[in-house]
Amino acid sequence: MFLGENPIHIEVENKSDIAKLVLMPGDPLRAKYIAENFLENAKCVTSVRNMLGFTGTYKGIPITVMGSGMGMPSMGIYSFELFHFFDVQKIIRIGTCGAVSPKANINDMLLSESVYSESNFAYTYNNYRERVVVADKNLNDNVEKASDELGLSNNLHKGILTTMDVFGPYIDFERVLKRIPKEYEVLGEEMEAFGLIHVANSMGRCATAIATVVDSKYSNVVLSIEERQTSLNNMIKLALEAIIK
Repeated sequence: MFLGENPIHIEVENKSDIAKLVLMPGDPLRAKYIAENFLENAKCVTSVRNMLGFTGTYKGIPITVMGSGMGMPSMGIYSFELFHFFDVQKIIRIGTCGAVSPKANINDMLLSESVYSESNFAYTYNNYRERVVVADKNLNDNVEKASDELGLSNNLHKGILTTMDVFGPYIDFERVLKRIPKEYEVLGEEMEAFGLIHVANSMGRCATAIATVVDSKYSNVVLSIEERQTSLNNMIKLALEAIIK
């Protein structure tokens, strides 16, 4: 295995520029938005391939927010480098998803108790053959505590997500959903959570995912730009409060 002393995809002046607590949206420009609107004294610490990462403080605690890109291969690269080279301890993915259960409404937030995937990501990574990975319980408990404190618990659902290798709206994802064993009651589908949580579990670190529902097979509602931003802001606040507990 080739590792070297320094990461290939993250370049910082000092390794201390990356905090031990990290939020990861998929979009690097959303990382920029979070840094500018939620962190104090934030500065851009890495921009390799325009995958922007920023470090600042939230309530006096150092936080890094960095894009992951789309899909498990991209998430796998950045989460591994953060854990391995920078000794990051906790990562919360904050993203969007499509609801595949009538229990999840547009604008609701889904917290990954576990994640199911058909992908071979984990088998390629380290011969893990199971289809399910389990998120860190303590981190999830902190998300739930924070949701109560922020008055967001009615919009938060903890359960099973599914991570796909292909963007759901571009395929007949009903075909994929039908293959998921009946004992798994999947709430939403997205593209990164399984990869993040498997890398974290393999390295003895903490990770979970929170995904805001922006579309649903059970609804024709289309959010306005303002509505989408408000719902994402709630998720950002929730993740920040949870990760510092």
